[in-house]
Order: sequence, then structure tokens, then C-alpha cells
Amino acid sequence: MAGNRRRAFTMAALALAAALASGFAGKAAANPYIVVDANTDRVLFAEEPFRRWYPASLTKLMSAYLAFSDIKAGLLDKNSVVTFSAAAANEPATKMYFAPGARVTLDSALKMMLVHSANDAARALAESSPGGRDVFIQRMNATAAKLGMADTHFVNANGMSSMSNPQPGQYTTARDMAVLALAIERDFPEYLYYFKIPGIASNSGRYRNTNLLIGNFDGATGMKTGYVCASGYNQVSTATRDGKAVVVVALGTMTIPERAELSAKLLQAGLTTTERNGPLISGYLPTEPVDAAVADITSSTCSQAAMEAKAGLIDEDGDYVLNSPYLKPIPDDFATVDAFRLPNDTEMASSTLDSLTIVPLPYARPVQ
Repeated sequence: MAGNRRRAFTMAALALAAALASGFAGKAAANPYIVVDANTDRVLFAEEPFRRWYPASLTKLMSAYLAFSDIKAGLLDKNSVVTFSAAAANEPATKMYFAPGARVTLDSALKMMLVHSANDAARALAESSPGGRDVFIQRMNATAAKLGMADTHFVNANGMSSMSNPQPGQYTTARDMAVLALAIERDFPEYLYYFKIPGIASNSGRYRNTNLLIGNFDGATGMKTGYVCASGYNQVSTATRDGKAVVVVALGTMTIPERAELSAKLLQAGLTTTERNGPLISGYLPTEPVDAAVADITSSTCSQAAMEAKAGLIDEDGDYVLNSPYLKPIPDDFATVDAFRLPNDTEMASSTLDSLTIVPLPYARPVQ
């Protein structure tokens, strides 16, 4: 019986892989992916789910997991102070560009990190956590092991080394990122709203959620994007519809629109398939030794030709054009709300931080 289920799972995975290949033909690199039924933890489809990959900003999912853990344990609360050190302020973009000494609430830091993918906020969060940054990174790896992330290692809280490169020694797999996403949904349902915020505003600007599926894919609930040249465009996505729930991890796409389109296609497949008896993700592990090398697709994602091609993916309004039957057009602009303004250093020094809250921005939805 188990053998029959494994064969059925393999055939379904191969069929989806063929369909995806036809939809994204000619790409320079394979896209490891995994689709998991979030209600049963069963793997529905997968392609190279155990291949080592740079997580880039997917790392921030583990940083969020630890922050949620500290809040739940009473060690911190959402109004706890997060201070931007000089080292945090010096992190590469994407970031908030706050000056050293800027202070925000933990709630605001989480919104910056999870919606705008701010690298400075992620480092500041780690530095302001109980025990400081070094202890935080130790906890990241201990928690990964506890959750059953079998082939993941963290060296920082945001996945970055420079604007275009990952930190050496930081790696994961599609399978492990799915394990983490499932753990966040299981352990912290009260904080899942952070992943659904369409946009935020601060004194440094107004920022759309980097996850283009929020508000544009029917049933999308989260979660996080990531990018460095070596990893390509990564995404962890979650969605619910008609009582079904899925987690998708897609790694290594060449562009932001392709990342959104592939994630949408995988979510749709996971929500609509009738074959839902794949293996439990907890026991879904490689049967042969895994290549210790971490995939590096820089030559594909950041070549001169690739960079020039990306420039043609934005329309005259500055929005990405998405060609997917499962995605709505991206709204042209945010709904108008009062933007939060960060006080200056003197005001911060005397502030109780009661008003230092990043304002979530709803999007104007496209006409149905």
C-alpha cells in the first residue's frame, strides 16, 4: 500500500513538473519546489526539494518564529524597544534607512521585516532580542533542529552579506522551508496577520508587500520572499480556499513576475488536486546523500543580459506585469492613509514609544 502511494505521489509530481516546465520553458536553472497540504502535512508535489539553496530573505521567517516565541513566552511584548545599531543601519538594501540610534517597537520591526523585507530591521530585531545577536543566531539553528529542518544552517538574521550576495554558510532546502512555514502556522496562528499586510508606511516611504500574491491570488495568506543573485527569486507562499490549505516553497526563479506566477501556479495545483495522500513531510527525507554544495545561479540571474531583460518587466506605471490566470492585476496605488512619521532622535530619547507604530496600508483592490 505504501509503495502504491509513493508511486501515485511520484506520478503526480512528475505530471506537475512537466506542466511547469512547459509554462516556464527556456529558463537557465531548475526551480526546486514543494507543495504541502497544510491540513495534513502531506507532500503533494515536489521537485528537487532536498537541494541546498541560499534562503536569502526567507531567513526572516526563522527570525519571526523566534520573535513570536519570545512574545508568547512573555520575554518580550509587541511594544518592546528595538534599537537600530550602526551595524544594523549599515545592512544592505532592502532596508528602512533609519539612522543609528533609531528606536521602534517590536511590532513595527516585525512589519518592516516581513512586509518590506527590511534587512536593517531584521538585524536590529536580533540585536535587541534576549541575549543579543549571537544568542539569537544560536537559537535559530537550535530551533531549526528542533523543528526537523534537516539540512538548514543560519549565520545571521536576514540572509544577507552584501546587496547581491548571501552570507557564506547559510543554506536551506525547499523541504525545510516548508517545515518552517508549517510550524509558524501551527505554533503562532495569532500572529499570522503579519504576513497578510498589503503594505506599510514610515517616514522613509510607503512600501508594498514584496509578496505580490497578497490581495491578488484568491485565498493568499502569506508568507515571505527572498532574493540574492546566488539564489534567484525565492518565495514561501500560503493560501486557503474551500477548506483546503497549502504551503508552497519555490526557489530560484529568474524574475519577480516569474516568482509570483510560479508560486500562484503551485498554489493553484495544491488547492485543486484530488491526490492528497503523499508522504508526511516529517518523514520526507532524501534516500541518498545530498550534495554539500549550495546551488549558486548568479551567472543566470545577474548576468548583463538578465539585468537588461528585467528592465522590461515593469509597465509605464512602475508595476510588474503578471501573466497568470490565477493572479489579478497589481493595483496601481495604495489606498490613502496617514503615514507614520518616525520622531527625531531627541523625541525618541524621551518617548515611551506608545505611538511608534508602523501603519499597515490596505491596497486599492482591482475592479472584479
